[in-house]
Amino acid sequence: MSKFSDLNLSGKTLKALEKMGFEEATPIQSMAIPVILEGKDIIGQAQTGTGKTLAYALPAIENLKGENLQVLVLCPTRELTIQVADEFRKIVDSQKVVAIYGGQEIVYQIKALKRGAEIVVGTPGRILDHIRRKTLKLGSVKIVVIDEADDMLDMGFIEDIEAILNETSAERQTVLFSATMPKPIMDLTKKFQRSPIFIKVPSKELTVENIDQHYFLVKESDKSELLFRLFDIYDPQSAMIFCNTKKGVDDLVTILKENHYSADAIHGDIRQSQRDRVMSTFRSRNTKILVATDVAARGLDIKNVEMVINYDLPNYNEYYIHRIGRTGRMGKPGLSFTFVTGREIYKLHEIERYAKTKVEKLEIPSIEEIESKSQSVLVNRIKVELTDENYKIYLNKAKGLVEKFPEVDVIAALLKISEKNFRKREFKAIEKVREYSNESRQNNSKKYSKFGKTRDSYRKTVRKS
Repeated sequence: MSKFSDLNLSGKTLKALEKMGFEEATPIQSMAIPVILEGKDIIGQAQTGTGKTLAYALPAIENLKGENLQVLVLCPTRELTIQVADEFRKIVDSQKVVAIYGGQEIVYQIKALKRGAEIVVGTPGRILDHIRRKTLKLGSVKIVVIDEADDMLDMGFIEDIEAILNETSAERQTVLFSATMPKPIMDLTKKFQRSPIFIKVPSKELTVENIDQHYFLVKESDKSELLFRLFDIYDPQSAMIFCNTKKGVDDLVTILKENHYSADAIHGDIRQSQRDRVMSTFRSRNTKILVATDVAARGLDIKNVEMVINYDLPNYNEYYIHRIGRTGRMGKPGLSFTFVTGREIYKLHEIERYAKTKVEKLEIPSIEEIESKSQSVLVNRIKVELTDENYKIYLNKAKGLVEKFPEVDVIAALLKISEKNFRKREFKAIEKVREYSNESRQNNSKKYSKFGKTRDSYRKTVRKS
């Protein structure tokens, strides 16, 4: 993979990417960005979640000149439209980007367009509506991006796309992305593109066997508390936690150490000597928790990782596979948990489709569950200690206690003390997390009830919007 700094991007764009947590370009980005920067048409074949949004967004932003409308992105659904517009807004002034889709009052979109937009992202049906109303003129557009073209075909948008392209200049640059290339899509490229460069990212074999995958709905501010609860319940002897940014990794390690967890960090700013030390202590289990970014963790050979936690939902779908693949190796069972906030649930469903897997939703652990499980964990820890000779240095003190008190009473008292030390935090925050999880589930149920039980059934109703 290439670094973004090798792709002839401006310093301003590189700073924005670093803030977003992107350290290296994905294959589709490495191949597509230089070609689009040169103004050439491309046909990009890549699965959803491989980073194709930034593959066209970055060069489109780099080529912005003037203040009129220059970039038009066509998406099949309102969800993707909102997602793509948000990606653009992370890099450029949000006022330059307008999202146009059905289901939103058109008057708001008209006002936004009148304020001036350099980038418009929208669904074909609503784009055509604005064209007919003369509230959107495409004569100044320099680049048109057709995203997820095969989905457009399935939803009957091809004629709409042709009508929109006919409203743009014949000198425009046309970029098309599609997971598959059926004949109608190829016919579209022949009609509207000029000597396009074909770029293809081959699909990878995805393996998630032997891994129990779960997710929680949680507020960003409550993630650390949920993390503590999971460690209290499962007591992993070897766990990896993934964050999207180097700062996120450092901050989480600080929080873990402050709460008496054995944790270390690994990311792009860690020196090689320190990296070697961290990996050595983690492999020997002197450090139980390794917190890492995706790039830093790539290529690490680590055996017997009991648990993987996606503290941040990964930027790209394929990263999810790489992350959870750290556990469940060599036929051993693995366990993964993903923390999902707000509208990220859509991204998780996208990951499920990409990986052809199912991630099970879990309710936030209750106080009773935590107390019950933590007691079991303590008992198991004692059993482990009894197999080790090191506990014998405490035999004289133990004999002194049992001479004064019944043995069972001594053990019960020690269990109580150990449990208090084991669970130092209060339970108030976790109850807020549970309330949020239940509230989000109820809201989503109401939102999609008239369309069916799943987001897929909902999306099928969004046609020509």
